[in-house]
Amino acid sequence: MTRRASWKGHIKFADFACEVGLYSAITSSEKISFNIVNRKTGNRVERQYVDSDTGEQVEKSDQVRGFELDNGDHVIVEGNEIAELMPDSNKIIRIENFIACDNIDKLYFDRPYFLAATDGDGEDALSLLAQAMQRQNVVAVAEAVLFRRNRNLIIRPHGKALIATTLSFDYEVRSQNTTFKSIPDLKFDDEMLELAGHIIKKRAGKFDPADYADRYNDALAELVKAKIEGRPIKKPVEEKRDNVVDLKEALRRSAAGGKGTAEKTARKPASGTRTKKAS
Repeated sequence: MTRRASWKGHIKFADFACEVGLYSAITSSEKISFNIVNRKTGNRVERQYVDSDTGEQVEKSDQVRGFELDNGDHVIVEGNEIAELMPDSNKIIRIENFIACDNIDKLYFDRPYFLAATDGDGEDALSLLAQAMQRQNVVAVAEAVLFRRNRNLIIRPHGKALIATTLSFDYEVRSQNTTFKSIPDLKFDDEMLELAGHIIKKRAGKFDPADYADRYNDALAELVKAKIEGRPIKKPVEEKRDNVVDLKEALRRSAAGGKGTAEKTARKPASGTRTKKAS
């Protein structure tokens, strides 16, 4: 791998260790990005920090972190105080254990990295590890100090490569019970479930990332190109949608393979489309 590693160190499992690097598996280099410029001069605008009360510019040496209290005051925390709390890095990714693939909640997945050997001696070992995990259908749970923080990782085989994905901590992931507490407990009739199942089967397929385009980024690229070439900017065509509120009727139309008539349906659910389960 010729790209620059985001992190270099060792991976250790059992009595074996080898030199490895983490290479970011995602990139934003192809995304359209903009600078903030002065409309009048066309020059880039520089960001400056000012005092929220006096409006005066605050020099870099006077900028410190502060934790806001309920009364609006701040507890000042110096940079050296934070630095002392950062864990010492021994540059080791230590595999703690292996777990079944279906025992990890992907909701906790954060950022993926390619995990590769940085010398020839480690390539065989990592390849062996990847094939063994594939055969056992397991992933590795590991811990390391990365980018000045202790982090947990999931290491899993991906084709011939290994992917190391940092994990969010438990306190960082919101509980779905809070988010979805207002959703009622519903029971649908057999016809609706069969219609939905029929639609799912009709649209069965395989996921290929190349089949999906970032329409917003493409539109930005076309906008910039049009402005460079002095062409008029075409507005995107909005998709027309039928105002179908009757869920069962919408399922019937979808299962039949067409939208049916454009007639608007009354704004009330069809009788018998869904009922709450008895408590």
